[in-house]
Amino acid sequence: MVTTRLIDPQDAEVLARLLTENRDFLAPYEPLREESYFTPDGQRADIDAALNAHQQAANLPHVILDETGAVIGRITLNGIVRGALQSGSLGYWVAQAAGGRGAATAAVARMTRLAFEELALHRVQAETLVDNVRSQRVLEMNGSPATGWPRST
Repeated sequence: MVTTRLIDPQDAEVLARLLTENRDFLAPYEPLREESYFTPDGQRADIDAALNAHQQAANLPHVILDETGAVIGRITLNGIVRGALQSGSLGYWVAQAAGGRGAATAAVARMTRLAFEELALHRVQAETLVDNVRSQRVLEMNGSPATGWPRST
């Protein structure tokens, strides 16, 4: 079963490896990054920043785990807003080798469940590039904005 868990500084090595191996695959969907981002030290810095924001209740940074418990990507609920809006924005990526098997769909389902049930958010949004059909399908499988999130059964 694919699941997620809070990111940990010990994830830096595997994330640096995955990002390096998937650099070309992820490039069309990611911002330009400094070379240091793809190193274990760069990932430790990114994880530290994410966990600091998490301590401030501004995000929920997770890694995506496959059926064996191996890290295969990241998913983060960013920009958590409290008050009347109670919202957040979801971003994620999965390694190319793990694609096409429902891992991203399962991770999005888990994070939206956490957002609505545990964090009591009213709205979760996720955006894709116009040509990112695979990611659009992940969001559709979890209930598109037109049908409401999460999908009712």
